[in-house]
Amino acid sequence: MRKRGILGLLAIAATAFLLVGCGKSSSSSKTTTITVGASSVPHAEILKHIQPELKKEGINLKIKVFQDYVLPNKALAAKELDANYFQHKPFLDNWNKENNGTLVSAGAVHLEPIGVYSKKVKNLKDLKNGATVLVSSNVSDYGRVLTLFKDAGLITLKKGTDITTATFSDIKTNKKHIVFKHTYEAKLMPTFYKQNTADAVVINANYAVQAGLNPNKDAIALEKKDSPYANIVAVRKGDQNKPAIKKLMKALQSKSTQNWIKKHYKGAIMPVK
Repeated sequence: MRKRGILGLLAIAATAFLLVGCGKSSSSSKTTTITVGASSVPHAEILKHIQPELKKEGINLKIKVFQDYVLPNKALAAKELDANYFQHKPFLDNWNKENNGTLVSAGAVHLEPIGVYSKKVKNLKDLKNGATVLVSSNVSDYGRVLTLFKDAGLITLKKGTDITTATFSDIKTNKKHIVFKHTYEAKLMPTFYKQNTADAVVINANYAVQAGLNPNKDAIALEKKDSPYANIVAVRKGDQNKPAIKKLMKALQSKSTQNWIKKHYKGAIMPVK
C-alpha cells in the first residue's frame, strides 16, 4: 500500500509538471513581439500608452525611439522594425519615390498641426516686407507651409497646384517678398525660434511640444484640423494584414486612445477620430 501510494503521488506530480509546462508553452505561443520605430514625442508616448492594452491581446510591443526623420523608414525597409510611426502620408509617398520604396500606410492616428512661430510679430499678416521665414528641408511639408501663407493672404499659388506635392516654386505672387529658407533639419527649428534667428520659423508640432511650446497658444498661425497630413503607421507592403499590426491599429484608433490623445496633449496634438 505504501509503495502504491508513493507511486500515485509521483504520477500526480509528473502530471502536474506536464500541465504547467504545457501552460507556459501555450502562453508563449500566443504572444507576438513587434518592434515599432517612433519619434519620442508624441509617437513613442502614445505607443507606451497602449502597451498594457496590447499585452492583454497577446502583443509584446517594443518601442525604438528615433530622433530624426531619416532613419525610421530605412530601418523598416531593412526589416529592423515591424512598423514605424512618425510621418504623414505625403512624407511616406515622397520617401518611396526617392528611394524606390514600397512601404505603405496601415492607417492614420493623429494630426500634428504644423505652425509658424515668431518672437517679432503676433500675427502672420504682420510680417514685414522682405521678412525671412525658416522652413525645414522636408519637401513633403512645403504644401502645408504654403497653405498657411496662402490662407493669410500673403501669397497665391499657380493655377492647378497640387498642395500635397507643392514646392516654393509654385508661388505665383508674394506681395511682401517673403524669403523662404528651407535647408534645415526639422529638429533644429525650435532652437532657431528660441534664438530669434529669423522673422518667423515653421515648426512641426512634435518638435514644438518636445521643446516646451504649445502650438495652440504659441503659434502665430496653425494648420487646420481638416489637413490631409495626419500621422500614420507605416509597414512593409502586405504586413498591414498581419494580425499583430491589425491589433496595433485597433488600439491606436480606439475611442479611448483617441480621447487620451486629445486630453493629454490639450489640443496640441489632434486625434483623427
